[in-house]
Amino acid sequence: MPLREILIYPDPLLREQCAQVTDFGKDLATLINDMSLTMYASSGIGLAASQIGILQRVIVVDVSEDQAQRLALVNPEIIAQEGAVSSEEGCLSIPEFRDTIKRSEKILVKAQDPNGKYLEFEADEILAICIQHEIDHLNGVLFVDHLSRLKREFFARWLKKQGLIPSK
Repeated sequence: MPLREILIYPDPLLREQCAQVTDFGKDLATLINDMSLTMYASSGIGLAASQIGILQRVIVVDVSEDQAQRLALVNPEIIAQEGAVSSEEGCLSIPEFRDTIKRSEKILVKAQDPNGKYLEFEADEILAICIQHEIDHLNGVLFVDHLSRLKREFFARWLKKQGLIPSK
């Protein structure tokens, strides 16, 4: 069972911009630990703080098979990107819905670690896709926002069928 409740679309907090983190103390460490446990318990590979109702620029990702390579990024940003790759994505905040999204194939990320130390690294493949997905969350963007107009219409019909939004 997840430690924290994951917000489900169309919760309005999922559309909010997250604030920069300036305090790297115990509360941040607790948040990152809670996010990690929630992500693992939900069988996810990434989670943004906004998905649990905390509007701070914090993400956790772990794309390893054995869940042993968690990466906690504070105030992350993509400072360079190249190439394009399409892959099927899903989201813990939109359970059961998946679709193909085009993302940058390779990214250069600048962030801070949980202690406030700055780091910069390259990511590619599934790690790059996951980081882009989670940074989108910090900006109030969901993966379905990257869908074509036709696929967004399909998504709206799917939401109605699931009872997540009322029929007109």
